[in-house]
Amino acid sequence: MIADKMKEMVENSSAIRAMFEEGKRMAAIYGAENIYDFSLGNPNLPAPQEVEKAIRGILEEEDSILIHGYMNNSGYEDVRCEIAESINQKFDTRFTEDNIIMTVGAAGGLNVILKTLLNPQDEVLVFAPYFGEYRSYVANYDGKLIVVDPDTTTFQPNLEEMEKKITARTKAVIVNSPNNPTGVVYTEDTIQKMADILNRKQKEYGIHIYLISDEPYRELVYDGIKVPYLTKYYENTIVGYSFSKSLSLPGERIGYLVIPKEAADGELIRKAANVATRILGFVNAPSLMQRVAARCIHAKCKVEAYNKNRELLYTSLTSMGYECVKPEGAFYLFMKTPTEETEFCEAAKKHNILVVGGTSFACPGYVRIAYCVGYDTIVKALPGFQALAEEFGVKKAE
Repeated sequence: MIADKMKEMVENSSAIRAMFEEGKRMAAIYGAENIYDFSLGNPNLPAPQEVEKAIRGILEEEDSILIHGYMNNSGYEDVRCEIAESINQKFDTRFTEDNIIMTVGAAGGLNVILKTLLNPQDEVLVFAPYFGEYRSYVANYDGKLIVVDPDTTTFQPNLEEMEKKITARTKAVIVNSPNNPTGVVYTEDTIQKMADILNRKQKEYGIHIYLISDEPYRELVYDGIKVPYLTKYYENTIVGYSFSKSLSLPGERIGYLVIPKEAADGELIRKAANVATRILGFVNAPSLMQRVAARCIHAKCKVEAYNKNRELLYTSLTSMGYECVKPEGAFYLFMKTPTEETEFCEAAKKHNILVVGGTSFACPGYVRIAYCVGYDTIVKALPGFQALAEEFGVKKAE
């Protein structure tokens, strides 16, 4: 018999993954070219040419034992040094290799830092809509997830409610900007106000509250939008990053944590995170991909292709009368449903369109549309969205 905790997790398994599997089932029946799968944030762009060049170069030039062997649980020293220096150049910070821990993607990094920080029943605040796996990550360490309700006007964090929900048991706040599922970028004003609240609450309760910034979409921004680097606004910030989206390497599972020395107990946190990497069974981040990441640290994501998709999808859906949040970053569009969310998702499947309901992100009444697909997929799906608009009485924009 499986563990009681796992019974619940199996019953409430990821709707995103379930929809992805449904897409594969439907593709086998109708042909992949006739299925318009917007369920999963799986980049359709190939990795930059620098990645293949780096892999070939590493295999040809470096010692195979070094490439494939163990190293410090935090990762190769030279790789961490290269990453620290790249962050310093971009954001005028002062990190060294000692502030970097290589991780098994952003998800691995979040689990490492939550393992490091949480005691049972410690509280972690998240802002709805949020990436649903945060629930499981916090539960893994017997923490308590506290959800701050969404501001559906702007989808910026609801700071007034956040302040009310911070207690003496609050250990961390997770932010994700550019945001999955809305594509919204949290403004500098928002971040500064959030930092002010956290500083006040730390003093009020005599505790340390860590701001965990989950940043797999940092480079995927449009229209000249800038994403604030949170360590510059709040001392107790820990950054989790992934190369999955920027380098189109989601299956390679490579990322890192930034743990500033200025953070409360920063050196102890770094040491504990190193141990957590080992005892969680990761041992270390993938060795070859660490070295690839170091060589490709300045490679550019082709944001133009995602932007082309964004403009087509947003312009088309709003012209049909749908109410949407225009993404500022990432590759997701959050759309209000004209009927009950589950009904809309099921109706969309009849047109071979797969989208994920907002309930998965603690924001019912919406769907997330992942537009990291081929441009033609969007073009072919638009008649289906139009048919759905007509079916549910959506009025065209005037």
